[in-house]
Amino acid sequence: MASRSLARAAVAGLAAVALFGSAACGSGFNDSSGDAKQSSGPANLQILIGSSGDAETKAVQDAAAKWASSSGNQATVTPAQDLVQQLGQALAGGNPPDVFYVDASRFADYASVGALEPYGDKISKPDDFYESLRTAFSYDGKFYCAPKDFSTLALQINTDLWAKAGLTDADVPTTWDQLTATSQKIKAKGLVPLALGDTRDRIGAFLVQNGGWLLSKDGKQPTADTPENLAALQYVKTLLASGYARYPKQLDAGWSGEAFGKGKAVMTIEGNWIKGALQNDFPKLKYKVAPLPAGPKGQGTLSFTNCWGIAAKSKFKDQAIKFVEAMTAGDQQMTFAKAFGVMPSRQSVRDQYTSAFPADKPFIDGAAYAQGPVNAPKMDSVLGDLDTGLQGLTNGDPKTVLQNFDKNAKAALGG
Repeated sequence: MASRSLARAAVAGLAAVALFGSAACGSGFNDSSGDAKQSSGPANLQILIGSSGDAETKAVQDAAAKWASSSGNQATVTPAQDLVQQLGQALAGGNPPDVFYVDASRFADYASVGALEPYGDKISKPDDFYESLRTAFSYDGKFYCAPKDFSTLALQINTDLWAKAGLTDADVPTTWDQLTATSQKIKAKGLVPLALGDTRDRIGAFLVQNGGWLLSKDGKQPTADTPENLAALQYVKTLLASGYARYPKQLDAGWSGEAFGKGKAVMTIEGNWIKGALQNDFPKLKYKVAPLPAGPKGQGTLSFTNCWGIAAKSKFKDQAIKFVEAMTAGDQQMTFAKAFGVMPSRQSVRDQYTSAFPADKPFIDGAAYAQGPVNAPKMDSVLGDLDTGLQGLTNGDPKTVLQNFDKNAKAALGG
């Protein structure tokens, strides 16, 4: 489910960003973005969301209706069929929705051409948003948009298979060495230890656990070809070559969550979206969640997030900011969490969240050591090539994969 929709989004994104890139450059985005004539009266806000399903659509529509009736505005929430494509076309056509979801992996494409209003610091208590999420939505030193909610990766363990392999709580791996040792015991019992997604959106966590990442903090320089990243990929290659880890397609599954749900692996590394997927597709499965094992440089995970983007061309920016203010209030974030399983982006409601969902504590704890997606424009094909390299990692050369990324990223980043 999650991985397949990510793949679909990537394909759609290539088309949309190409279209949007060419249109935006010639449409005066950069010079006129801040000058959209503002209307101070009651607004009819158009809000475009990339919904995970009926529960999310209804929750956002209810919240928008509540805000509209108390503020004297109107707010129309539309779930997109394909958010990246529809948003790309609307921005390129110069008639975007006022407010829309922006995925962190797409954010820099939009910010770099002046399509987004940088309003982040106008929301109350901006520092209450987790730092890793603020970083994900900052460009050229400006905090652009309020993070809506977020997900992180953690380790899921099938408790029945765990017991079948003769393992106890003491065997839950907290380091790479322990992951190897536990995998050895599981494999000796004829079971597959770990289902691992075959892209940067899963394997990237190992880079972070060894103190590495793909780009510099300012997003201007590629940093893949380092000893830290090389050691991390060599470790993942060892897991794959030893049969300790298997990619989903090797387990006849569309994504790791499906392989895990079918009992084809004892452990997997997925985000908190796995909860809903397992409840729907494998309701009898018993499992528990643990933090990802730490690497040589400490704990590391990846975060995935959307922000509430406001169009630079909106006529209702003040009203749009007030709308986002209401959507990111702590109590509203808890309502969303209960309705469709997301984690609040405000630190001040973390304790409320963990008391409501104690089993998900490892996910929310991951915010403290999470790395967001690559935050730079025009990186689609570069990241696609990286994923292709990672998919061939079992027999491939990790050094070449990292060198190729740096070469391609350098060209995309202009230098």
